[in-house]
Amino acid sequence: MKIGEAVRERILELCDSRDITINKLGTISGVTQSTINNIISGRNNSTTIATIKKLCDGLEINIIDFFNCNLFRNLEQEIE
Repeated sequence: MKIGEAVRERILELCDSRDITINKLGTISGVTQSTINNIISGRNNSTTIATIKKLCDGLEINIIDFFNCNLFRNLEQEIE
């Protein structure tokens, strides 16, 4: 799995565990709906840390909690 896929899966996992929609995540985090849609659809595979931090703020977690899951433990090497 590559980092963009892992970020996408983690966002969906966190929304599901909190029973909120992607639209609600945008509202509570201040991240535009188009940005979140681009992440979720795979059109944006290089989400910035600043965007992830905003999403974390909206979810009331710290950035360490976002990345502290199995999705990020065995990422594929992306240097080609």
